[in-house]
Amino acid sequence: MNASLEGMSRPQAYSRYCPIAELRRYTLHPGRRDELIALFDRYFLESQEACGMKIIGQFRDLDDPDAFVWLRGFPDMQARHAALAAFYGGPVWGEHRNTANATMIDSDDVLLLHPQSEADAFALPGGRPGRDATDLSPAIVQAVTYKLKSSAELEFLAFYQETLCPILRAAGEKRVALFASEHSENTFTRLSVRLGENVTVAFSRFDNAAAQASFTKDLIGNPVWLAAQEQLSRYLIAPPTIARLAPTARSLLR
Repeated sequence: MNASLEGMSRPQAYSRYCPIAELRRYTLHPGRRDELIALFDRYFLESQEACGMKIIGQFRDLDDPDAFVWLRGFPDMQARHAALAAFYGGPVWGEHRNTANATMIDSDDVLLLHPQSEADAFALPGGRPGRDATDLSPAIVQAVTYKLKSSAELEFLAFYQETLCPILRAAGEKRVALFASEHSENTFTRLSVRLGENVTVAFSRFDNAAAQASFTKDLIGNPVWLAAQEQLSRYLIAPPTIARLAPTARSLLR
């Protein structure tokens, strides 16, 4: 666990910070995303949280009609194992797993993460919309994944905070979390995670798609941002990936 989180009490860490998180991206059979979302929002939120985890958010990827993206958090790695064992060995998953799995082509694209610091963790509201909620938030959650060279994490973080962040803020970014790879062993081997990778994921929230598009346009036309890209490339093994995520009706992060 990140050292800055070690002294936090369990209730605070669980309800607010989620010191361990999974960023999960599912590739679905064409046309079946809404089917999975309806199942997920009705049956898989309270049932997972009753087992000791926090469902941070679930989303449609606006640039991939067959992708479902979601985040769940845990107090620590030991609690993660216990929570996953309880849910995947429990009655709700047992009843609905075949229906859920039938929508999916692949569910193994999973990053195990921790916040860079307390200030960089998600601050979540106390309650989510009810089971019959249908209203969709217009907000867009942008997730930018930086795939780092194996030894570049600390140097990249300093560069990100000192050089990139001021440019991003000036262009209108409202960052809501900053996470990095959690390199603990995946003790719940029933579920795969992407091992051996070194990433930083920045999550930002925009009021709507137009605001996110305006932000992107401003960056592309900013010579200071363009100049910083050469420096950025020194820390990366591949260009950053950007996901524009639209919250489902019952997403906490919205």
